[in-house]
Amino acid sequence: MPITSLTPSQGAVGTSVNINGTALGTTVSVNFGGAVVSPATVSNTLVTFVVPATAPCSGQVSVSTNLSNGTRTNAVPFFVIARPTTTGLSATCLPATGGALTVFGTGFAAGGTVNVGALTPVAFAAGGSNTSVTVTAPAHAPAGCFDSQGVTVTTAGGTGTAGTTLIDYYNAPSLTAATLAPATGPAGTETTISDATCLIGVTDVTFTDSAATVFAGLPFTPIDDTSLVTAVPAAAAAGAGAFTVTTCGGTSGPAGFTVA
Repeated sequence: MPITSLTPSQGAVGTSVNINGTALGTTVSVNFGGAVVSPATVSNTLVTFVVPATAPCSGQVSVSTNLSNGTRTNAVPFFVIARPTTTGLSATCLPATGGALTVFGTGFAAGGTVNVGALTPVAFAAGGSNTSVTVTAPAHAPAGCFDSQGVTVTTAGGTGTAGTTLIDYYNAPSLTAATLAPATGPAGTETTISDATCLIGVTDVTFTDSAATVFAGLPFTPIDDTSLVTAVPAAAAAGAGAFTVTTCGGTSGPAGFTVA
């Protein structure tokens, strides 16, 4: 039995494969499924070849070699792995700290890595779903308030096409330097929060009154990424209260408002 193993035993089109064995020195060609491939190198114990473009998209094929005396060696299996694709994500954005992210697509069962931009790839094990994989996306602090990172998947079948699936990373909003106009008034007062940072994609505005009652989901009108208009809840207790703002990046610290 001249052929003892293949290294690797699985891969995609373009993968370089080693045929290991004995008495292989007279090899003239390699049979890869229904294709006949010219070997790249030949020795008595090693023949190398490249998986041809005519390989099936996925599935098992037989590999053998043809010898100069007209005989064929024994055949061993090689599994062609399809190049993965990404079609969507479970979220459109993440905070700078990262978080759980499910990638949808095809070709994930072989295991591999989820790649988010140029960040450290996140490994996932073989044997799971072929059409989705959930990982903890790495942390990434944008240079500004947010940026977009491409998401691809790499397996033994290759790397999916870049640029088709994107995730946005957001820094948390900040009201540390914000001004409120007015900053005091009766319950129900409309106020403008200005000089804040990263008020992009605001999902919630909350007011906590002096009695520690939390009023979430307040109506608001965005102006730009540093300001918005909202109002003190009509039921807010008199005394020192505070607004906070939430985006995909997280929740800001408080900006004080005194209910007269």
